[in-house]
Amino acid sequence: MSLDLSDVDRIAQLAQLEVSDSQKQKTATQLNDILALVEQLRQVDTTGVEPLAHPISAFEDDLALRLREDAVTEENHRSEYQACAPAVENGLYLVPKVIE
Repeated sequence: MSLDLSDVDRIAQLAQLEVSDSQKQKTATQLNDILALVEQLRQVDTTGVEPLAHPISAFEDDLALRLREDAVTEENHRSEYQACAPAVENGLYLVPKVIE
């Protein structure tokens, strides 16, 4: 699939980009290069290749994810944070009404 300048115009319009006439040809060439790379990747035979959960698992079979223990490490500091607020009620910041 090859894109021409009208395709570049359409893509620029959809992306809400302003592409000058001098940039259109360069943009078309770059997009065609990307599409050629995608086509080249499509031609690779991946039959029998299992998806990887992690890229390192291709090299190490016994890869275990390092997980930390799920424990609470912070405390509730609400009262400290609200101590400097001008108005607080029931743990909420009170602000002046700005919409009539």
